[in-house]
Amino acid sequence: MKLYYSPGACSLGIHVILQEIGKPFEAVPTLLKEGAQNKPEFQALNPKGKVPTLQRDDGSVLTEWPAIAFWLAASNPDAKLWPEGIEAQARAYEVMDYVCGTIHPQGFTRLFNQARFAPSETDHPKVIEQGRGIAEKGFAVLDKRWAGQDWVLPSGYSVADAAVFFVSYWAAKRMNMTLPPRIAAHFERMMARPAVQRALAAEGLSA
Repeated sequence: MKLYYSPGACSLGIHVILQEIGKPFEAVPTLLKEGAQNKPEFQALNPKGKVPTLQRDDGSVLTEWPAIAFWLAASNPDAKLWPEGIEAQARAYEVMDYVCGTIHPQGFTRLFNQARFAPSETDHPKVIEQGRGIAEKGFAVLDKRWAGQDWVLPSGYSVADAAVFFVSYWAAKRMNMTLPPRIAAHFERMMARPAVQRALAAEGLSA
């Protein structure tokens, strides 16, 4: 398998999942800041032009964070990263979708790339304000609806934790945001996991 990633991007969460599974894979840097996602060779692999992108052993390509996370967890049941039971599975999807569909693209993308939302630089402070507000609200919602104990789901550690982790990492390490209590405690527990430490080290990120 090959994981196409950009250091510190949302692909970090998938990198963590792969480290948790523990099977061999190749991590292929795809530097978004240098426009690697727009080059012909990557476009041929994933015309969406984004990471994470997973090329499986049979050569087929899987895209989109929740789909990749589900496939990895479901195809590696021994790792116990996918919960049992319809309710827990629905809750895992719920968390992943909220992170990948709202907190990341609506919140943090405004913080990282204001020009995407407002061509005029004079409007960028407003975009940043909006992005921070969306991200903070997202974390507050997750914190208020926290149903588990140490981990997101009552059933235990899962791919949903890796989803919450990558946005928490951005908040704590890149944006100096104060996380709500449950999210902050979860972040510290995630940072202590060997799989997380290995993924961070592989991407050259601070632990």
